[in-house]
Amino acid sequence: MENVLRPLIVLGGAIVITLAAGWLLDLLLRRADARHHETPLWGMLRRCRIPFQLVMCAALLRGTYAHTGLGAVRDHRVGIARMLTLVLIGASAWLVVRIAVAVVDSVYARYAAAHNRDPARVRRVRTQVTLIQRVVIAVVATVAVSAMLLTFPAMQTVGTSMLASAGLLGIVAGVAAQSTLGNLFAGLQIAFGDMVRIGDTVVVDEEWGTIEEITLTFLAVRTWDERRITMPVSYFTGKPFQNWSRGGVQMTGSVFFHLDHSAPIEAMRDKLRDILGECAAWDGRNWSLAVTDTTPTTIEVRAVVTAKDADDIWTARCAVREQMIGWLRDHHPYALPRVATAPAVLPPGDAWPAVSLNGRDEKSMSSWNRTPRTGRG
Repeated sequence: MENVLRPLIVLGGAIVITLAAGWLLDLLLRRADARHHETPLWGMLRRCRIPFQLVMCAALLRGTYAHTGLGAVRDHRVGIARMLTLVLIGASAWLVVRIAVAVVDSVYARYAAAHNRDPARVRRVRTQVTLIQRVVIAVVATVAVSAMLLTFPAMQTVGTSMLASAGLLGIVAGVAAQSTLGNLFAGLQIAFGDMVRIGDTVVVDEEWGTIEEITLTFLAVRTWDERRITMPVSYFTGKPFQNWSRGGVQMTGSVFFHLDHSAPIEAMRDKLRDILGECAAWDGRNWSLAVTDTTPTTIEVRAVVTAKDADDIWTARCAVREQMIGWLRDHHPYALPRVATAPAVLPPGDAWPAVSLNGRDEKSMSSWNRTPRTGRG
């Protein structure tokens, strides 16, 4: 009977203590969050409750399982101890990651609230915070896996031979992972070099989109039509690209019209002013309309408008283009470009219309061709 009750008491006691400690921790964090509204740290730390309980339960069982009587057999004792150690290491790594993420997110939230009038700076810090979190997770995971492997005696005995061949393995790994390491360092350069940030509007490979995600190895661009372009971060450190958000999100856009030489330029300026006055996407900073080029058949007219960001500049340009063309079509159709055409096949003989040649009306080209001509003239 004692062999049955003792394991149940030890296991039940560990579970009860774990649940009680988790409830007490959550209660303290809720009270701290209610008292300190200026920081979201205490509320974010509540997400650490489950890994904290798992760490506590594994530690209690690791320290008391010898008293349960289950480890009477040596093989069972070693296996149970190793399993509990592995669970403890994994839960501890999980807890450390949760705490680190909560602290970093809390600092970022306070920074974003204090600098909400400077979105460019907030996006830069958000990019750095995201990459810092990924680095911390990668480091903690690597350390945890290494600690788990060292719990096996076989890994300890082969440690000497592994160190002896570390030089050769390092060279091979460096050559094999050259591209990966390049992307890793490029990601760190992007994060702390302020080249591109999450939320920036960029043009890469003639595709316009917004930076949606930046990791240590790749970068995701969300295009205007909801597509995602995944690119290695080394692309942004080795090739030129357009960043429309760097230095401010305000933009200036151009709309070009190819019109006839008789186009009413002054009337078009007045119409452009009226169009922009009713366009919500125009930010009111600047506008202009001028003839920028001419050809033997047309002139090129450029309308310049401004907007607060890339989305609004696209809307404003489309509105100006659509309404200006409609106004010219309805009120000044002669201003639209015209193309002179001629019949591809000439009609025969007498079907030619009467034309004027040298001031005389001739009946037709054919009759003029059949008229005998004398003299040198």
